[in-house]
Amino acid sequence: MPILNYSTKVAPEKTVSDIQARLVKNGARQLNFDYNENGELRALTFCMNFDNLPVFFSLTPSIEGVLEAMRKSGAPKNFLNTAQACKVAWRIEKDWIESQLAKIEAGLASPLQIFLPYAITKDGSTFYQKIAESGSKLLL
Repeated sequence: MPILNYSTKVAPEKTVSDIQARLVKNGARQLNFDYNENGELRALTFCMNFDNLPVFFSLTPSIEGVLEAMRKSGAPKNFLNTAQACKVAWRIEKDWIESQLAKIEAGLASPLQIFLPYAITKDGSTFYQKIAESGSKLLL
Protein backbone atom coordinates (compact mmCIF):
# COMPACT_ATOMS: atom_id res chain seq x y z
CA MET A 1 0.00 0.00 0.00
CA PRO A 2 1.46 3.42 -0.96
CA ILE A 3 2.44 5.85 1.78
CA LEU A 4 0.12 8.46 3.26
CA ASN A 5 -0.86 11.31 0.93
CA TYR A 6 0.99 9.81 -2.06
CA SER A 7 -1.64 11.08 -4.49
CA THR A 8 -2.08 14.61 -3.12
CA LYS A 9 -2.53 17.40 -5.61
CA VAL A 10 -2.07 20.16 -3.02
CA ALA A 11 0.88 22.44 -3.71
CA PRO A 12 3.50 22.66 -0.95
CA GLU A 13 2.87 26.43 -0.66
CA LYS A 14 -0.82 25.81 0.14
CA THR A 15 0.07 23.12 2.64
CA VAL A 16 2.63 25.34 4.36
CA SER A 17 0.08 28.14 4.46
CA ASP A 18 -2.20 25.79 6.41
CA ILE A 19 0.70 24.83 8.68
CA GLN A 20 1.55 28.50 9.19
CA ALA A 21 -1.98 29.35 10.29
CA ARG A 22 -2.02 26.55 12.86
CA LEU A 23 1.44 27.38 14.20
CA VAL A 24 0.63 31.09 14.57
CA LYS A 25 -2.61 30.20 16.38
CA ASN A 26 -0.46 28.24 18.83
CA GLY A 27 2.12 30.96 19.47
CA ALA A 28 4.62 30.68 16.62
CA ARG A 29 6.23 33.88 15.39
CA GLN A 30 8.84 34.91 12.78
CA LEU A 31 8.10 32.22 10.21
CA ASN A 32 10.62 31.77 7.41
CA PHE A 33 10.43 29.62 4.28
CA ASP A 34 13.51 28.22 2.53
CA TYR A 35 13.54 27.13 -1.10
CA ASN A 36 16.20 25.28 -3.09
CA GLU A 37 17.70 26.44 -6.39
CA ASN A 38 14.74 24.87 -8.26
CA GLY A 39 12.22 26.90 -6.26
CA GLU A 40 11.06 23.89 -4.23
CA LEU A 41 10.08 24.48 -0.63
CA ARG A 42 12.61 22.68 1.58
CA ALA A 43 12.28 24.11 5.10
CA LEU A 44 9.99 26.00 7.42
CA THR A 45 11.58 27.78 10.37
CA PHE A 46 9.56 29.41 13.13
CA CYS A 47 10.05 30.94 16.54
CA MET A 48 8.17 30.37 19.80
CA ASN A 49 8.89 32.00 23.14
CA PHE A 50 9.68 29.87 26.18
CA ASP A 51 10.36 31.56 29.50
CA ASN A 52 10.43 34.86 27.59
CA LEU A 53 13.25 33.63 25.35
CA PRO A 54 12.86 33.03 21.62
CA VAL A 55 13.51 29.45 20.49
CA PHE A 56 13.73 28.73 16.77
CA PHE A 57 12.64 25.46 15.20
CA SER A 58 13.31 24.06 11.75
CA LEU A 59 11.08 21.58 9.94
CA THR A 60 12.86 20.08 6.95
CA PRO A 61 11.12 17.02 5.53
CA SER A 62 13.33 14.75 3.44
CA ILE A 63 11.94 14.94 -0.08
CA GLU A 64 14.39 12.28 -1.20
CA GLY A 65 13.34 10.04 1.70
CA VAL A 66 9.68 10.43 0.77
CA LEU A 67 10.40 9.64 -2.87
CA GLU A 68 12.23 6.48 -1.84
CA ALA A 69 9.37 5.50 0.49
CA MET A 70 6.92 6.06 -2.36
CA ARG A 71 8.99 3.73 -4.56
CA LYS A 72 9.22 1.05 -1.88
CA SER A 73 5.54 1.25 -0.95
CA GLY A 74 4.32 0.70 -4.49
CA ALA A 75 3.06 4.15 -5.44
CA PRO A 76 2.11 4.29 -9.14
CA LYS A 77 4.99 5.31 -11.42
CA ASN A 78 3.29 8.54 -12.49
CA PHE A 79 3.64 9.75 -8.86
CA LEU A 80 7.34 8.90 -8.59
CA ASN A 81 8.98 12.28 -9.13
CA THR A 82 10.53 14.96 -6.96
CA ALA A 83 7.69 17.45 -7.41
CA GLN A 84 5.13 14.92 -6.17
CA ALA A 85 7.40 13.80 -3.34
CA CYS A 86 7.65 17.44 -2.23
CA LYS A 87 3.84 17.71 -2.14
CA VAL A 88 3.57 14.45 -0.21
CA ALA A 89 6.33 15.36 2.26
CA TRP A 90 4.66 18.63 3.20
CA ARG A 91 1.21 17.00 3.52
CA ILE A 92 2.69 14.40 5.87
CA GLU A 93 4.38 17.20 7.80
CA LYS A 94 1.07 19.07 8.02
CA ASP A 95 -0.77 16.00 9.31
CA TRP A 96 1.89 15.42 11.95
CA ILE A 97 1.90 19.06 13.06
CA GLU A 98 -1.89 19.16 13.29
CA SER A 99 -1.96 16.06 15.50
CA GLN A 100 0.85 17.45 17.69
CA LEU A 101 -0.88 20.83 18.01
CA ALA A 102 -4.07 19.00 19.00
CA LYS A 103 -2.11 17.44 21.86
CA ILE A 104 -0.89 20.89 22.88
CA GLU A 105 -4.38 22.38 22.65
CA ALA A 106 -5.77 19.51 24.77
CA GLY A 107 -3.12 20.09 27.43
CA LEU A 108 -1.46 16.71 26.79
CA ALA A 109 1.93 18.24 25.94
CA SER A 110 3.71 21.56 25.78
CA PRO A 111 5.06 23.04 22.54
CA LEU A 112 8.62 22.54 23.80
CA GLN A 113 7.94 18.83 24.45
CA ILE A 114 6.67 18.39 20.92
CA PHE A 115 9.11 20.51 18.96
CA LEU A 116 12.33 20.10 20.99
CA PRO A 117 14.04 17.78 18.46
CA TYR A 118 13.61 20.54 15.86
CA ALA A 119 15.02 23.34 18.05
CA ILE A 120 17.91 25.12 16.35
CA THR A 121 21.09 25.20 18.42
CA LYS A 122 23.76 27.90 18.46
CA ASP A 123 25.69 26.30 15.59
CA GLY A 124 22.60 26.03 13.36
CA SER A 125 21.99 22.31 13.73
CA THR A 126 18.89 20.92 15.39
CA PHE A 127 18.78 19.47 18.87
CA TYR A 128 18.08 16.06 17.32
CA GLN A 129 21.21 16.36 15.17
CA LYS A 130 23.25 17.18 18.28
CA ILE A 131 21.99 14.04 20.01
CA ALA A 132 22.57 11.90 16.90
CA GLU A 133 26.13 13.26 16.50
CA SER A 134 26.98 12.57 20.12
CA GLY A 135 26.13 8.90 19.77
CA SER A 136 23.33 9.26 22.33
CA LYS A 137 25.78 10.43 25.03
CA LEU A 138 23.38 13.23 25.94
CA LEU A 139 20.74 10.64 26.79
CA LEU A 140 22.85 8.62 29.22
